[in-house]
Amino acid sequence: MLDFEKERHHLTYDIVAKSVQNPLVLKALDEVPRHLFIPTELRAQSYQNHPVEIGYGQTISQPLIVAMMTDALNVKPDHKILEIGTGSGYQAAVLSKLAHEVYSIEIVEELAVRTQKLLTSLGYSNIHTKIGDGTKGWKELAPYDGIIATAAARELPPELTSQLKDGGVLVIPIGGDHQQLKIFEKRGGILHERDLGLVRFVPMTGDALRVKSTKK
Repeated sequence: MLDFEKERHHLTYDIVAKSVQNPLVLKALDEVPRHLFIPTELRAQSYQNHPVEIGYGQTISQPLIVAMMTDALNVKPDHKILEIGTGSGYQAAVLSKLAHEVYSIEIVEELAVRTQKLLTSLGYSNIHTKIGDGTKGWKELAPYDGIIATAAARELPPELTSQLKDGGVLVIPIGGDHQQLKIFEKRGGILHERDLGLVRFVPMTGDALRVKSTKK
């Protein structure tokens, strides 16, 4: 029988910690039971450092990428964070350990409903979800201290940058087949950009919209 707690601790402190040293991020990663966000038949892969399929053409991100993106957001205990692409809910769960409130948008209705039920059952009361197009953000609750996208956009959505607080950070993969993980920090109304390297995420809307259309 798999010892998920032991495997999670090994993944966090023996693998991820080689690249991400932020103790608060590592603690959050070690506290979130990733296996509960993965389909039962694939749970043996829960604490391997790679993405795992979760259905509807979507994946749960590689733990190292989750840690890197979370670290780049520089989340504080009083922060309000917007996540684009709820997916399995795993990234939101990690963020919930660090932020005051997490707001998350998922475009695939069936996945959004399933994940909201899971998050509620696990007691994540500071995560709030809705079904919608993440490129539009969640305007009525803006501005946000940080915004994170767990799907790739071909170009930076202007609605997201407008909903970011001054001093806030936006982390998002940009590109088509070849993507760069970008960090944008807003200072004085101006976005300052830097790269975290090459990544591969599902498209922000394309694949998800096609999956949704087949489910009608």
